[in-house]
Amino acid sequence: MELRLLRYFLAVAREGGFTRAAHYLHVTQPTLSRQLMDLEEELGQPLFNREKRRVTLTPEGRLLRRRAEEILAMVQKTEAEFNSIGINIGGDVYIGGGESRAMELIADTISELHGEYPDIRFHLYTGVAGDVMERVDNGLLDFGVLLQPVDLHRYDSLMLPVRDCWGILTRRDNPLARLKTVAPGDLLNVPLICSRRDLRSNFVRNPYAEWFGANFEKLHVVAVHNLIRNAALLVIRGLGSAITIEAAEQGSRELCFRPFAPRLESGSSLVWKKYQVFSPAAGLFLDRLRERIPAVS
Repeated sequence: MELRLLRYFLAVAREGGFTRAAHYLHVTQPTLSRQLMDLEEELGQPLFNREKRRVTLTPEGRLLRRRAEEILAMVQKTEAEFNSIGINIGGDVYIGGGESRAMELIADTISELHGEYPDIRFHLYTGVAGDVMERVDNGLLDFGVLLQPVDLHRYDSLMLPVRDCWGILTRRDNPLARLKTVAPGDLLNVPLICSRRDLRSNFVRNPYAEWFGANFEKLHVVAVHNLIRNAALLVIRGLGSAITIEAAEQGSRELCFRPFAPRLESGSSLVWKKYQVFSPAAGLFLDRLRERIPAVS
């Protein structure tokens, strides 16, 4: 499978038609159609629903779109790493993580390195543990910052000296705001906006599900979030109170954070693929982060 054909395929998927994609790619429409028909034959699956006015993707086409985007991103990343090899350390470092206090340590390290190595460019991806792990597995991220509990056996990892406290982000005029701490029973029959953990994965567990125990199935969940900045907008509008970590509080005058009792905390780990061969820039980042940890702990 040629990279050129993957680029052709993504152009058609993006433009929604062969004619517009051919114009974008500067090839003829018959040539583009023929080559993508050859790709379908090679894969043994139909990739497009060829409708009268528009081309859409089949389920197999949607799968290929996702994989093609990952493959081309990996190629671009590899080319950038080789282009950065030389006397001056530069290039790109890709880091993913959630909205936790651990990212402050990452940000401190990035800031320190930038002052010494301005040719290093950092790419930050925000997502829940399952999303970050998938990108690390596929080589799209050099490092992932994972909030525990997560099964780390398939990675090399570095425990970070940071712990996040779970609780409720709520409006100041909500009855929950009058409490100093929130117990499981306080949240029954209360509209909640839950933080998403990938329950389909065997490697990621939901910390607050275990905290609620038998009451977890009784919760009144009105929405699910993976970015608290967006969930906070729903809290402000009175939809419900958001289960989140304390570091995610937005500092809004309209909102306040109340921790769980019994207290529920999650640690964080930096992970990377086993036997990973780092670029000079990524290796330097890891070394510098390791140097910071004893001073922080």
